[in-house]
Amino acid sequence: MAMTSMAALLIVATALITDIRAMRIPNVLTLTACVVGWLYQGIAAGWAGLGLALLGTAAGFAPLLLMYLLRGVGAGDVKLFGALGAWLGTAAVFELMCVSIILAGIIGLAVLICYRPFLSRCLNVLQGWMWLRVDGAGPSDDESRKRLRFPFMLAVAPAALICFVI
Repeated sequence: MAMTSMAALLIVATALITDIRAMRIPNVLTLTACVVGWLYQGIAAGWAGLGLALLGTAAGFAPLLLMYLLRGVGAGDVKLFGALGAWLGTAAVFELMCVSIILAGIIGLAVLICYRPFLSRCLNVLQGWMWLRVDGAGPSDDESRKRLRFPFMLAVAPAALICFVI
């Protein structure tokens, strides 16, 4: 395994721990990882390496910024993918991003299916079709106002293993 992939896995593992514990990825992690990635690429491959690292940073940052603006991910995820782009380059960070988004969709679907208000709504729809009776199945006002969330790192960590180990 290449040095850059090992560094990326270490960064992702650290981000996973902090995201699970606090639902946030610290700036000190993302900024440090990004700057060290630029330095590593610059030392390893000169100005061309630094240029590719900067391009990788933009490639990781920009699409996740759009997802952040659409409220799909947190700001820490955006900065993390920018830092990963510095280490991995454009193609690898795009691959990681695509696999992460696919896994997040699968996880999100599983969470949604297990989420009580969603199940209640489905049963209420079935009630009209199949004369099924569900008492108290509707969500309360408080329940329907809550945002259903999970740490994006739950999808990024296995995606990193898929992309760089398997």
